[in-house]
Amino acid sequence: MKEVYTIEDLASRDILDAGCEKPARLAVIGWPIAHSASPQMHQAALDAYGIDCRYIRVEVPVGRVAEAFARMRALDFIGSNVTVPHKFDAMAACDGIDPLAASLGAVNTVCFDASGLTGYNTDGPGFVAAVEHDFSVRLADLKVLIVGAGGGAGQAIATQCVLSGVRQVVLVNRSVDKILALQSKLQAINGNVNIEIAGLDDPRLVELSHQCELIVNTSAVGLNPADPCVLPASCLMKHHLVYDTIYKPAVTPLTALANSIGCRTSNGFSMLLRQGVLSFQHWFPGTEPLLMMEEALSRQS
Repeated sequence: MKEVYTIEDLASRDILDAGCEKPARLAVIGWPIAHSASPQMHQAALDAYGIDCRYIRVEVPVGRVAEAFARMRALDFIGSNVTVPHKFDAMAACDGIDPLAASLGAVNTVCFDASGLTGYNTDGPGFVAAVEHDFSVRLADLKVLIVGAGGGAGQAIATQCVLSGVRQVVLVNRSVDKILALQSKLQAINGNVNIEIAGLDDPRLVELSHQCELIVNTSAVGLNPADPCVLPASCLMKHHLVYDTIYKPAVTPLTALANSIGCRTSNGFSMLLRQGVLSFQHWFPGTEPLLMMEEALSRQS
């Protein structure tokens, strides 16, 4: 079994399944994709439930998502997960969109059946479940600051916060122009929510941070251990809950600083796990794969 397959490997079963006992019928697509931990957790659940298929990584170039899905359907795939940068193209390629995915504006889980492709988003609910499990609080009871709100993950999490009943959301982005439309979209969803926006150089950033209980990093700053902290130290106080959606490395500059101040912290490992569970349940309703997925991910961490 290859660590990473290409779109060309989806040409036939003879190519895709060469040397393997089980057929590949689930996948995660991205560009690049070698880093994805999804196969470990999904394969563990498939094996535990005795489901005769493999879950693979497929590297799909930008602009070829619809083609990749068409090839998968021709090979009788059950479905696919989708990671960056394909979540918007995946949504466009689907025949039907779940209402939550439509609200969040992106698709990360696709189900294939006789009627076509149906797109779902498990990132938003996975984030809610992760925060509530890791910090033992209701997300709806928190005021939330989101760093990197201009990106796809930030927009989805901000929208999920509003849908979940959060009453104050602070959107922070390097470029404020990128979050003006998001502010309008969120206020259209619920006009009672207080939506503040700020750039990273905004003098109000420290005050806005101190007003919030949960700080979430959805930017890529921190993927490299040499990166600076995404927020200045003056923004963090001991009362903060700090969630970094990055899970490799397990400790980022943001969570390292937050730990030193005495904040409670967590990372994207728990969101990865819980969105994966929800994806699996879309493909196999009635299953409960959480424990087996968690064990598989823990072995890899």
